[in-house]
Amino acid sequence: MTDPHKYASPEQLRYAKVLSLGVQTGFLILVVSFILYMAGVLTPLVPVDQLPNYWGLSASEFAKATGTPTGWAWLALIGKGDVLNLLGIVVLASVSAVSTLAVLPIFARRGDWAHVAISVLLVLVLAVSAANVLH
Repeated sequence: MTDPHKYASPEQLRYAKVLSLGVQTGFLILVVSFILYMAGVLTPLVPVDQLPNYWGLSASEFAKATGTPTGWAWLALIGKGDVLNLLGIVVLASVSAVSTLAVLPIFARRGDWAHVAISVLLVLVLAVSAANVLH
């Protein structure tokens, strides 16, 4: 087996490790939440048998017709079977930002302030985008 340290820098290895863990976690959440939803363990906001009634609607029409929350309001309904899957999506969507934050200490210890600044700006842009503060 080849030594990964021979071909990758410490920050690349850390980023990859955090990214891999985050993707695996997000995927596991998606699988478990889907099983809970389909098995009926958690009551859904929109029952599965009623979904065909809404298939032709746009996203905004669907949200209005079903009372599905928009933005971050879904967090209040995290216990609903069909809303819980959003948690896995959020984990997957945030993995690159978390991985970037994980390499900041390496850049800082090395005095690589350009990479620190770029990384912080990247995470800030992702956070502002996720918060939807600039409609």
